[in-house]
Amino acid sequence: MKKSKSLIALLLVVSMVAVLLAGCGNKIDVNQYQQPQQAQQTPAAPAAPAQPSAAEPAKEEKPELTYANGTVLRMATGYNSTKTGLSFDAEVAGDGITLADGKTYHAGDLKPTWVEVQNVLNISIEDKYQGNSAANEFDYWKERLGEVDVVSGTASKLTEFGEAGSVVNIGEYLDMMPNFKAYLEANPIVRLSITGNTSTGAIYFSPYFDGVNDIERMPLMRVDWVQKLLDGEGEFTASASNKTAAPVYQPYMPTSGKVDVDTVKADGSGVEKVTKNYDAAGNIIAKMNEKGAMSGVDAVNMLRAYIDEAYGGYYGTERSNLFVGQNAAWDVDELVALLRCVVANPQTLNGTDSVQGIFSREDDNNQRRVDMFRFAGHLFGVRGLESRQDYLYLGADGKLHDARQEEDTYKALERMNAMTKEGLISKSFIDMSKESSSTMLENDMGFMHYDYNQTQTILNATKLQADQGEKYMAVMVPVALWQDGTSGGNYMRFTESWRSVKTDGWGISKAGVEGNQDKLYAALKLIDYAYSEKGQILMSYGPDAFIKTNADGSYVTFNFNGKQMPEIADATYAELWEKAKGNYTNYARQYLGSTLSFAKSQAFEYQCTHEVGKEGAGHISVAIGLGTIKHPELAITSNPWYTSIPTVLPTTKQENDLINTYTDLSSNGKFSQNKGGDNVFVNEIVSGYTEQGMANAAEAAATVKDALGGSQYLALKQSAWERLVDFYQKLG
Repeated sequence: MKKSKSLIALLLVVSMVAVLLAGCGNKIDVNQYQQPQQAQQTPAAPAAPAQPSAAEPAKEEKPELTYANGTVLRMATGYNSTKTGLSFDAEVAGDGITLADGKTYHAGDLKPTWVEVQNVLNISIEDKYQGNSAANEFDYWKERLGEVDVVSGTASKLTEFGEAGSVVNIGEYLDMMPNFKAYLEANPIVRLSITGNTSTGAIYFSPYFDGVNDIERMPLMRVDWVQKLLDGEGEFTASASNKTAAPVYQPYMPTSGKVDVDTVKADGSGVEKVTKNYDAAGNIIAKMNEKGAMSGVDAVNMLRAYIDEAYGGYYGTERSNLFVGQNAAWDVDELVALLRCVVANPQTLNGTDSVQGIFSREDDNNQRRVDMFRFAGHLFGVRGLESRQDYLYLGADGKLHDARQEEDTYKALERMNAMTKEGLISKSFIDMSKESSSTMLENDMGFMHYDYNQTQTILNATKLQADQGEKYMAVMVPVALWQDGTSGGNYMRFTESWRSVKTDGWGISKAGVEGNQDKLYAALKLIDYAYSEKGQILMSYGPDAFIKTNADGSYVTFNFNGKQMPEIADATYAELWEKAKGNYTNYARQYLGSTLSFAKSQAFEYQCTHEVGKEGAGHISVAIGLGTIKHPELAITSNPWYTSIPTVLPTTKQENDLINTYTDLSSNGKFSQNKGGDNVFVNEIVSGYTEQGMANAAEAAATVKDALGGSQYLALKQSAWERLVDFYQKLG
């Protein structure tokens, strides 16, 4: 893939975990970071500047954000629940909770990060957060914005209300915000992603990054199960097995010919081509389907023979490496064959008569159920199912496309439904039973899902029995046919799950700060400080009391992605496991009050990643570094198919008014990704087209395009994209 044009060439941060070489490195001097200017009383009139001497040229005076000490900011901000706000709630604090900083906190007390924010900025925070998701929190306040100064919201909603005059245009104050301005200048694609108006350059929210420019979600598998089924000399044997279901799923990959794919060498030292030889082995799904329902033992032996023949003995007796190795090269047909083997051999895998194939973290939670169609996009080479904005992506033609209006999307969902009919997707996903899928790993009931590496591989320490060889690990993303504009498309690995500006942010209420410069400047100062180097550490790690320091007060550091980053204190690490079972994100949000917005470094999270998690993510990172996993670029690329879609497009108020009439396409409509919402894509995985009233993929796509306003919606977004590109080019 060609690199981005010289106009916008950049890389924000080097790829993730492969270069994660732990160890104490250079010290960071706590005092080297410029602290925010101490807040001061706003004078009635600015003092006259001192006159320069004859030998000294006059310096340009830069405006500063000054405000009265103790200025109150009413903050309706947090992350998705009362447990993850600025203040402790009763569920987390109980009768009082003592943290690693030695202090005791009670319900209603600000969390340590926000106590520190108060101290550093000399402000007073009044917590007004209602405990909602960003979308619902803003909806709660949108008719009473005079009661709050800073408010959570989705990026699109904050931009929409900014254009309507209800949210402050932060862009007007960039010259007074040196840290935020420098961050945007260093990362111009971020500027593109948050521009709300191309005529004025308006910015209506502070961007939130949960890490940036690295992979986000990954497929995870029970490695030990794959090894039990596929590895070893001779044939697989078992004292008992079930039968595979009558075949429904049909081949996606070729049934003849050869496909070459670039694969990382087993030792990670470089790249080599691996050939899928269908002339020699046939297509595994076609062969299984021809035989029909069979014993689990026969299915495993058929898959073993296929791997040996299709790859010419490349994997030897460690056939599991096709799926779980550094040199993995699996595709969806091979995965379906493996899933058939898994669900038909529970006696070998968990000692029962039942096991589930693919599940989601919470099969009864729409916010997690949507991960199933996100995974489908990776399996079948479909863009837009894990987009940064709605379901949009840029095609090789340079135009915006909406996955909801593409036939290929529904063809992929139809294939997922075929997997459902064979029992390869968990029963609890199908019927949303009360039995929680969150217990599948600890009960040895589930094989794989698609999720975040750190939070899920922690289960190796808390739910699985490592001493008995149990292992749950991130594995390589699949090979699929991606139509990236090259003739016939490319059989390659590509992930759309790429970290950029998130879809949530914090905005400043114009009605809240109107007529009160102290409030406005204090809110701007908070945002600016959050993007300083010291502020970014605070918003990721919490206060210094939770960070390991040397005798001189400087941070103890380690090398993370080529940069020295602080180590967490031993007491913090112990407390994280005691209170949050090793889940960094839950600990940071619920106890420290960090990672609620702004720029979150993955350096803290990495330190809490289980060794198994580091292993799997390391394989993926090496593949990304060597170019065998492609991904969207955070730049305008010569082939637009590889350009990451911005989190927000600068639609005008008139355009937003029209877009809002297409309620079926809204975040609360037929394609909702909210916790309590409903999603057509999920429903079609479960029940296919019939219950949705569609006859085929073409009709499903046409319904969105013609009946739900998809064509008009896409035209409005396209206009905004074209204006944004013009604006960005003028920035130079």
